[in-house]
Amino acid sequence: MTESIQIGKHNVGGGAPVYVVAELSANHNQDFEQAVRIIHAAKQAGADAVKLQTYTADTMTIASDREYFRIGGGTLWDGRNLHDLYGEAYTPWEWQPRLKQVANELGLDLFSSPFDSTAVDFLEKMEVPAHKLASFELVDIPLIQKMARTGKPLIISTGMATVEEIEEALQVARQAGATQIALLKCTSAYPASPDEMNLRTIPELARRFGVPVGLSDHTMGIAAPVAAVALGACVIEKHLTLSRSLGGPDGAFSLEPDEFRAMVDAVRTAQRALGEVHFGVAAHEASSRVFRRSLFVVADVYKGQVFTAQNVRSIRPAHGLHPRHLPEIIGKHAARDVERGTPLSWDLVDDR
Repeated sequence: MTESIQIGKHNVGGGAPVYVVAELSANHNQDFEQAVRIIHAAKQAGADAVKLQTYTADTMTIASDREYFRIGGGTLWDGRNLHDLYGEAYTPWEWQPRLKQVANELGLDLFSSPFDSTAVDFLEKMEVPAHKLASFELVDIPLIQKMARTGKPLIISTGMATVEEIEEALQVARQAGATQIALLKCTSAYPASPDEMNLRTIPELARRFGVPVGLSDHTMGIAAPVAAVALGACVIEKHLTLSRSLGGPDGAFSLEPDEFRAMVDAVRTAQRALGEVHFGVAAHEASSRVFRRSLFVVADVYKGQVFTAQNVRSIRPAHGLHPRHLPEIIGKHAARDVERGTPLSWDLVDDR
């Protein structure tokens, strides 16, 4: 079982801090300076890495108006031509080395999803620290082999994939030389409904395949990433935009910077709260132990008087005998006068 992988200076999995990836995607709206501002926003929001997508319309599909190439099915992009959409959404390749430099200067990792072999070669020249396989490309065996042969850590999104398809992708990657692989649970709908997230798949992926597992999230809001971390996710990938009002192909299901910051804070808190299996007193609980219940004399009792349910009770605080001793005390006699509000102790009880 591979408990962790290494991306840049970050351990991913194995109990390391959750690796948070800000997906730039098409939210630059073909404006380089806007892309740079998003990277700065990612840093300020607490991300560990920025992810790009490396393709062109022509490496992704062909220019055709036939019905096969028109989008439908209730997406944000219904009716559009695939080639036109990708032409709008792609990140110019000449930007990408400069964006990596910006990210690295801020202390962020930057890597990308390549969509064909030429993109892998391009990213290798950029010396990216990892490669990301998009969900739709999980069935592209030659692409997986190409990425795996680089020897770089490989992050694989599993949206739409069957168990058998995931098994095949992992087998192919490993046979081609990949030794560091992470899987991301993903629902390939844009936006994705919480009802279709099936986050309980996360620990099952880890159990079945023995690799670090995370979440590539397309839901609105931050609840799904926090829940995913509670289920063991060690990577969270989420789209980041400067403002949804700027539009763009992916803007509607992207987080704005303050929302992304809130997600990172919540994810970090959730991971800390998981802790470990622990019973007993936590460090900051010690001072609260005194407020447990114990046995107190609740009415003045004179020497020789019988202790009863009316003059001895289990109440807060915890200075008296343990409440388990109440049946033993009832019916015994007071060894001396006892004032109301006195914690009961064995020296106050006559053993006769």
